[in-house]
Amino acid sequence: MNNRLLIFILAALSMLGALSIDAYLPALLTIAGVFSVTPAAAQQTLTVYLIAFAFMTLFYGTLSDSFGRRPVLLLSMLLYVLSSIGAGLSTSLGMLILFRFFQGATAGAGSVIGRAIVGDLFTGAEAQRVMSYISVVFGLAPAIAPVLGGWLLASFGWRSIFGFIAAFSGLLLLLCARALRESLPPEKRHPFRFRPVLLNYLHVGSCATFMLQGLSIAFTFWGIIMYVGSAPAFVINILHLRETDYGWLFIPLIGGMTAGSWVAARCSHRFRASTMIGTGFAIMFVAAAANLAYALLVPAAIPWAIVGPMFYCFGMALATPAMTVRALEIFPRHRGLAASLQGFLFMALFAFGSGAVCPLLFGSAAKLAACVAMGVVLSAICWRAGTSVPPAHADEGFIEEDRSLEH
Repeated sequence: MNNRLLIFILAALSMLGALSIDAYLPALLTIAGVFSVTPAAAQQTLTVYLIAFAFMTLFYGTLSDSFGRRPVLLLSMLLYVLSSIGAGLSTSLGMLILFRFFQGATAGAGSVIGRAIVGDLFTGAEAQRVMSYISVVFGLAPAIAPVLGGWLLASFGWRSIFGFIAAFSGLLLLLCARALRESLPPEKRHPFRFRPVLLNYLHVGSCATFMLQGLSIAFTFWGIIMYVGSAPAFVINILHLRETDYGWLFIPLIGGMTAGSWVAARCSHRFRASTMIGTGFAIMFVAAAANLAYALLVPAAIPWAIVGPMFYCFGMALATPAMTVRALEIFPRHRGLAASLQGFLFMALFAFGSGAVCPLLFGSAAKLAACVAMGVVLSAICWRAGTSVPPAHADEGFIEEDRSLEH
């Protein structure tokens, strides 16, 4: 398989998680009305999805380390297609929440296993370049999905959104089955037994360097988390736009992210990773500060309300490919497990932000901007702490088999 097709497939797999969130966000208030529940109750369809996504993210990497990347990916995608169909056929909020749980539980396989595949096939600056190009293609989903979701909602109703998701993921499943080859040969796999897997997770979790770097990467996305989780209230209640106008928020955000990823890919062989990371942080700090000042001084309105977040996304996308590669290189022989834990940190933060923090921000652009600025500060603190002391032989503490079975 050529690299362009591989990048497209891995990016499309990563899209599934964002597609399941962004495409249906315009329908959130409509779903609340259809099932006669409050917007806060309807918000739980997002929160439950994120919790399931975060929990299962822990397992996909280590499962693929044991059974291979391809079979785990194909099975999870099949279950994702079926759960998307179930969500579209739901007749109650409880039924929708159930299928959203299964949708979240299966959507994370693509992003986790995709990062592991990149680690299997590429190293160093080349891995950073491939990760950046994947981010460029991936950025199309959050930009297009809410606009498409709003159009489907207005034209065919909220169920059509899940019908589209099922059709897209079904076509992607067929493409993966035909074109995606196994990247982890059998001789490099690790036996899957519960006790070693648990101890290996504890080993990775006890590595302060990896955990702090993983938290830093997650906190760089805090700004996106806040705007995605608060999108219905921000677009409709703060900006006073319509349900078909989500593009005013998502297109600039993802445009900034896509531009930053493209620049990161082009510069990966020209500049050191530390330079890319430092520049990205500087841009995020300036953008977050400007966005907070605007929100405090001027009533939020298009287009200025999204200029700061757009540049924030540019800086974030410039820094995170190098940050991700550096964190995964701490455990070069167990990238799948490390990618799982890295993804879990991000999704757990996403679930917490969406379910607990975002409802507190509804109706206030200033509070939203302040939360974004707080995320940049926390990310910088974690990265500084996580890179100050290199890990000592981190990849040597893994248990490859359960020796208790020998007795």
